[in-house]
Amino acid sequence: MKRDSRLSGILHVLLHMAERDMPLTSEMLAKAMDTNPVVIRRIMAGLRERGYVRSEKGHGGGWSLACDLSKVTLRDVYAALGSPGLLAMGNRTEAPGCLVEQAVNAALGEAFEAAEALLLERLGEVTLATLSADFHARLATRGGRQHLEVVHG
Repeated sequence: MKRDSRLSGILHVLLHMAERDMPLTSEMLAKAMDTNPVVIRRIMAGLRERGYVRSEKGHGGGWSLACDLSKVTLRDVYAALGSPGLLAMGNRTEAPGCLVEQAVNAALGEAFEAAEALLLERLGEVTLATLSADFHARLATRGGRQHLEVVHG
């Protein structure tokens, strides 16, 4: 089963954007996420609707941050992505006729709900500024040398 890595990927892109003083094109961001620019535009549209990023058309245009990193949590970004499923596991059938499977679904359903609630709570405690500070601390331990990636062009 393929994992949904959009949250991880877009957080990566947002932090790179925070390090740049200029807009980044969908093509540049797509290279960083190893995806198609159309996918980037679709993902970024949800972030733009929430006011986290803005886009500029034309020469020198692209995507740039439009938010205070300390005010946006990982849960906010997750919601802007459309709140995709958090867990890869699920029930075999949602409305089983078998009483055994109903008991299994009830137990698993409670566990899944508790796990999702805990994960969402934790995502709500971490801001983009927290991630940025972690990045800068890691950069300092490397002597200020940053790993050059496509978006650093």
